[in-house]
Amino acid sequence: MSEMAAAQWRTVLDRAHKALMTTVERVPADAWERPTPCEGWTVTQVLQHATGDQIAFAAAIVGGPGPAEDPFAPSGRVDGDKLVGLRAALDASARAWAGVAADDPQVPTPLPQGKLPARVGAVACALDAAVHAWDIAAATGQPSPLDDELARPLLEVARQIVEPLRAYGAYAPAITTGPEVDEVSALLSYLGREPQWGAGRA
Repeated sequence: MSEMAAAQWRTVLDRAHKALMTTVERVPADAWERPTPCEGWTVTQVLQHATGDQIAFAAAIVGGPGPAEDPFAPSGRVDGDKLVGLRAALDASARAWAGVAADDPQVPTPLPQGKLPARVGAVACALDAAVHAWDIAAATGQPSPLDDELARPLLEVARQIVEPLRAYGAYAPAITTGPEVDEVSALLSYLGREPQWGAGRA
C-alpha cells in the first residue's frame, strides 16, 4: 500500500465496519432467509459468518475467546435480536485494532498467513466486513455500501492475501473483467462475485 494509504487504514476499517452495521440494520424483517451471493448461504448465515470473523480478528490481537461457532459453517439460526452479536463483534474488533500501532509490522491475525503488517491486517479485516455488507445489500435490494474510494485499498490488500484463502473456500475463483470496469466491480469480480448479482432480485 502507498504511504498515504498506510496512514489511513483506520479510516478504511471504520468505514467498512459502519457499512456492515448499517446494511444489517436495514435488512427487512422478511429477508433473513433470502439467498445471497455467497452460494448456499442465507442473509442470516452471512451475518453469522461476518460476525464470527470480526470476533476472530479481535481474539487474534488481544486474546480471549474466538467465535462461538465455525464462521464457515453458520447454522442459519440466531436467537433474539440479530443485531446484538454483530454490534458486540464490531466493537471488539474496533477496540482491538485501536490498540495496534499504525506501523506495527507483525500483528496477529486469524488468517492462514498469520502475522501481517498492521496496514495489511486491518484492511484484510475491513475487506471481510465490507464485502459481506455488499453480499447482504445485494440480497436484500439495498444500495451498494461500496464506492471506489473504499474499494481501492480493499482491492490492493485483497490482491496480497486472497489467493491462498481460495483453497480454504473463503473466496470463489476470480471473474475475469475488462480494464474499463470501475474499482468496485474490479474488487467484487476479483473476490468471485458478480457485480450485478442483486439487480432485479429484491
